[in-house]
Amino acid sequence: MNTASTISDITRDSVQRELAAIVGSEWVLHTPDELIVYECDGLTLHPRLPDFVVFPSCTEDVVQIMAVAQRHTIPFLPRGAGTCLSGGAIAVEGGIILEFSRMKRILNLDFDNRMATVEPGVVNLHLTQAAKKKNFYYAPDPSSQMVSTIGGNVAENSGGPHTLKYGVTTNHVMALEVVLPDAEVYELGTAAGDFAGYDLVGAFVGSEGTFGTVTKATVRLLYSPPAVKTMLAVYDSVVDATRTVSGIIARGIVPAALEMIDSNTIQAIEASVYATGIPKDAEAVLLIEVDGLEAGIEQQMERVVEVIRGNNAREIRIAKDEAERKKLWAARKNAFGAYGRISANYYTMDGVIPRSKLPEVLQEIDALGRKYGLRMANVFHAGDGNLHPIILYDASQPEAKEKVLSLAGDILRRCVEVGGALSGEHGIGLEKQEFMALFFSERELGVMQQLKAVFNPQNLANPSKIFPMRRGCGEMPKNLLEQADQKYKAVDEMVRF
Repeated sequence: MNTASTISDITRDSVQRELAAIVGSEWVLHTPDELIVYECDGLTLHPRLPDFVVFPSCTEDVVQIMAVAQRHTIPFLPRGAGTCLSGGAIAVEGGIILEFSRMKRILNLDFDNRMATVEPGVVNLHLTQAAKKKNFYYAPDPSSQMVSTIGGNVAENSGGPHTLKYGVTTNHVMALEVVLPDAEVYELGTAAGDFAGYDLVGAFVGSEGTFGTVTKATVRLLYSPPAVKTMLAVYDSVVDATRTVSGIIARGIVPAALEMIDSNTIQAIEASVYATGIPKDAEAVLLIEVDGLEAGIEQQMERVVEVIRGNNAREIRIAKDEAERKKLWAARKNAFGAYGRISANYYTMDGVIPRSKLPEVLQEIDALGRKYGLRMANVFHAGDGNLHPIILYDASQPEAKEKVLSLAGDILRRCVEVGGALSGEHGIGLEKQEFMALFFSERELGVMQQLKAVFNPQNLANPSKIFPMRRGCGEMPKNLLEQADQKYKAVDEMVRF
């Protein structure tokens, strides 16, 4: 077990009594056996024990818990289902985890205005299921949507396969009720979705719990498209599959989803309960979905199929009904869990590159894996260049963790070097904070920290996240330093004039 707590025993006893008075003693976890369940989130490489896990049932509970944290100068952080893959829900400095599984009510479904208001513990998929009775749905659909919560999605600005066409979480949040570290409740945004003044909702979404805690979210609902077609394209070459991705987008076609699955992932899926008959000798498959009006869906399909055939696909399978479509998506969304069939452990990464760089970077990722003696797998949002390289490893092997982290660092550096970004949807958190200097200058990071201090002046809200704890992460490549300086100078010129 790992703990970073600096709370004295006297303070600990006092805080425990105060928290129990707020929510009841059965809703305050404090023993090591209870806390170990919360030592990490989906990133398991850096476990830390919190001092307390508290289960609020309403906004007023959150206000009072924040007041306790403020009074005793104790760090705190919100947690939903713990599916975050960047360490966002790890209590690096101990303190209080606010666990939102009790705040899981859908407070309002307003179909006339196409929106819903929910508490942070509402499971993503449950919102769509509730809206389905009127033929609506909630668009952001991370692979963890069966368990991940809206509050966590807001904190990390989560994406998913269908955000290629419909956008990530920030594009669907209209208003937020939040409790800041000063234990005050604030309303950000409006139900109308129009912002007067600064877009504080946009600032809060993706802030990874470092600004405060969401207690309610008003989000957009979309009307379900009248027609949906889903297909699987099978390739003997990863290069041909990636060229298909660029070819589809270059034709002006924006599918609802455009996902790529490589050979190692195919092996994992086909060995699991989610097997769907993908040829095991295929090098890659694309899962492509188009939607829209019935009148135009076939024309869209024809244009997509033309690009697929032009890039040497050996097989095209079109889902014949909704059951087959769901089976294809179940295979894709459960791919991460299926890796247990082919590897003792795996580490999921998240980076973004230009679509045109997919063939080059995927080959380099494979070569980097061989350099470290580790197998790689890939399943990712190919349409928007959001990579999810999977490092397959065995934690019982000597220096396994060190090799995995070194390989991950090399992959992230390469993403930035080709014009990409550090994260598409998983966030920075604890995982990538030391790589922020690859993408931002010190002055840019300083501006971000100043903004954080406005919301979180004592640094109690999810401390030790996002920003580097030390300078750099090895020597920063000269060309990246120059790019960062040039970017800052350009912004500075715009501000002054």
